[in-house]
Amino acid sequence: MSNPRIRKIADRIQVIVAEMLERRVKDPRLGFVTVTDVRVTGDSQQASIFYTVLGGDEERASTAAALESAKGVIRSEVAKQLGMRIVPTLSFFPDALPESARALDEVLERARKQDEEVAARRVEAYAGEPDPYKKPRVVQDDDLDDEDEDDEG
Repeated sequence: MSNPRIRKIADRIQVIVAEMLERRVKDPRLGFVTVTDVRVTGDSQQASIFYTVLGGDEERASTAAALESAKGVIRSEVAKQLGMRIVPTLSFFPDALPESARALDEVLERARKQDEEVAARRVEAYAGEPDPYKKPRVVQDDDLDDEDEDDEG
């Protein structure tokens, strides 16, 4: 979808569908829907509409059924507002982004907990000197004799 014309069509379809779902589609099965992305093929024959639904599996299933039944009304409104000769066929797909983001958050949380455990173990069981790089100056007997001579002279 590198063509700017196709991108403008996709953006316009996203706005039209979101407004339709908010104002005109009065299906009780329709949950709290957010249109996240629209992708239009290069020949503008098909539009894939990605959406998310707030709630569990039951809300997602009922919303998918409501979108499928309202597809014709939404497409006719898209045709009216776009004014194109050929109106793209609409297909609705649940967006997988929230699930993958949730899985990524869980992985990051596990890694953070493991890092904390490793840091705690490191503090408890330190092997070696407190500071292995600093060496105390060892005073030898010869050095003491030289200091005594300096004091006398």
